[in-house]
Amino acid sequence: MINRTTKLRWRRRFRHSRRQVEDIGSQAEEQLEKHRELLAAIKAHLPQLERLLFQFRSDYEDRLYRFYYNSFKVYSLQDSTLAAAELFRTIGGVVKQELCKWFEEIVAGGTGVEFETAHNRDWLSATRPVVEAFLHAKYFLEMMVKYGNELDRPPEFLPTGWAAILLLYNQR
Repeated sequence: MINRTTKLRWRRRFRHSRRQVEDIGSQAEEQLEKHRELLAAIKAHLPQLERLLFQFRSDYEDRLYRFYYNSFKVYSLQDSTLAAAELFRTIGGVVKQELCKWFEEIVAGGTGVEFETAHNRDWLSATRPVVEAFLHAKYFLEMMVKYGNELDRPPEFLPTGWAAILLLYNQR
């Protein structure tokens, strides 16, 4: 809840009318409620997020090695990426928010790729999108597990990882 003192500071600092300050306060309250709902949805899905993060950590070590070794096994990163994106969408459904278009574009570009022997001639072009999508999904997965465990309520001053989660769900 935005208290009276904060509203008075806004009026003085930004020279807003009382009505403008009330509107700003109302919008801030609505935004804070969305952040609470998102945090609650993340906490409700923590067991699934933590299980998936365990898998991601295993994939991270082995499959990135496979990328540099030019092994077709790097393509299996797509399974983890898709699982994370689906879980993120499930959380988004709880809070009635779609995922960030950039994230969806990165995931789309790095999944649905099947190994072809021709990829060996241009390995980076064929496999970097797969690795990129995996790494983006891993980042958001790590941030959700971290802040799902650490936060009891949305913070007033946003740590960058929490701010990134808000961006993923178009709340910033």
